This record gives sequence, C-alpha cells and structure tokens, in this order.
Amino acid sequence: MKTLAVTFLLASFALPAFSQAPPAVEPAKPQDEQSTPQDQAQRSAVDVKPGPPVIKQKDLWEGTGYFHPFGRMPKYIFQDQKAIWSSPFHTTSEDAKFWAIFGGVTVAFIATDRHVVNQLPNSSSQVSISNWASRFGAAYTLIPLSAGFYFLGSAGKNERFRETGLIGFEALIDATLVVETMKLVMDRARPLESGGKGHFEDSPNGRLYSGFPSGHAISAWAMASVVAHQYPHPRIIPILAYGLASTVVIARVGARKHFPGDVVAGSAMGWFLGDFVYGKRHNGALDPKRTVAQKVLDHVQIGLELR
Repeated sequence: MKTLAVTFLLASFALPAFSQAPPAVEPAKPQDEQSTPQDQAQRSAVDVKPGPPVIKQKDLWEGTGYFHPFGRMPKYIFQDQKAIWSSPFHTTSEDAKFWAIFGGVTVAFIATDRHVVNQLPNSSSQVSISNWASRFGAAYTLIPLSAGFYFLGSAGKNERFRETGLIGFEALIDATLVVETMKLVMDRARPLESGGKGHFEDSPNGRLYSGFPSGHAISAWAMASVVAHQYPHPRIIPILAYGLASTVVIARVGARKHFPGDVVAGSAMGWFLGDFVYGKRHNGALDPKRTVAQKVLDHVQIGLELR
C-alpha cells in the first residue's frame, strides 16, 4: 500500500509537469481576426504559452541558417526542463482532473501488473518477436528519424519537415532527461528481476536500469505526438504514428522488459511532452495559408431553426 501511495504521488507529479498554466487573457479580437477551427487545430492540445520557435525567419531555406537552430537547442532544453519540473507549483486548478485521471490509471495498472504479465504465454517466440518490435522505440531508430526529417527537409526546402525534425529532437532529449530522473527515484524491478514482484526500490541492477517508467514508451510517444501535431491531415499520418508507438508499448511488455504500468505511464508522459514542445516551438508562420473562399465560409452559417 505504501508503494502504491508513493507511485500515485509521483505519477500525479508527471502530468502537470507537461501542462502549463494558460497565457494571460488578451483583449477580444475583432470578428475577422478571431481564430478559426482550422487555426485551433494547429495548436497544442493543452494550454501552453508559446516560446521562441525552433525555426525562425533567419533559418528559412532562402537564408543561410541551416545550423542556427542547433546552436539554440541547449538553451531551449534548459527552458523546457525548468518549465517541466517547476510547473506543479504554478499549475491551474483546472488541470487537477488530469492529475487524478493519470495517477488513478497508473496506480490501477501497477496494482494488476503482476497478474496481467503472468497471463501472457511468455514463450520464447513472444519474447523474440517483441524484442524485434521494440526497435521502433529505441534511440538508434528515433534519433536518425528525427535527423532524417531535418536533413530531408533542408534538401527539399520544406520548412515544416525541417521543423518536425528539430522539435522531435528536442522532445527526445527532454524525454530522456525526464525518464532517467524518474528511474533514479522509482528504482522499480523489471518482470524478470526480484521474483517478478515489480516492487519499487527493489531493482537489483541499479537505479538507471529501473523499469518505471519505460524509456522506449516515453520516447516513442513523444515523437509520435510531434508528428501527429505537425501533420494532422491526412488522418493516416497520426494513425500510423500512434500505431507504431502502440506497437512499441505492447512489445516492451511482450519482451518482458516492462510491466504494463511502466509503459502506460511512459506513453502518457511522452504524449504530453511532445505536445508541450510542439506548443512551445512551433512556428505558426509555417502553417498553410488559408484561401479566400475558406475565410468567407468561416462567416457563413447555414442552418434551420425549428420552433
């Protein structure tokens, strides 16, 4: 019971770390300047006060700044970490419901972890296939993927592609710092350690090898979140991104590297972290320009009122 209580508190700490207080209220804008549903779709799903974009005007392909963003990256990472770990002290009460949901779900999974894992076949083929599928969430897969977005975008003069790579890279670094810090604190034994009990403060191989939360899960979902935010249409792109991230989550449990609670916590933190970095660094100037017809239709309402 003591372990579950500690887990609940630490898991509840994680979500507000990625939820920022909303920006100050601005004066109402004229009707023609108000945001449209299409504009809102490009924003972060949680309230995040935008920061300096990862791609600035001087970095565009017609300029000379191909490597300027990398020089700013350490400062951005520092700002991210400061915001992540200090946010529980200035998060709005509106976010309390998210803490409760996330903490409750995490505790529920941890309470049933051992039973769920024991119900799996746990055969050699299950472990072998799962280990192979885990590669989609490994650093040697996600870092080259992020670099590919950036360098292919640079070669093709596609700024949105370049920005996706940079935001993805920033999110992956943030994810690594967060997950390693939490591993040091939690020190949870993995399914094949300490009799498979999954106790905290019980990892025999050192705190950095702790099972909670899953590093593969947080990294895969952080990258998937960035890609899905950048390319919400066509729908197949977010489906593929989240589908691959889900494959990683299932594979880590199937490979007997993590309990379900480990990957659920890592997945949630990864998604919110990707959402957070996108909200801070996305350059809205890269969004597609809306046509005149779309702007006109925003002010046209067709409907029938029955009395």
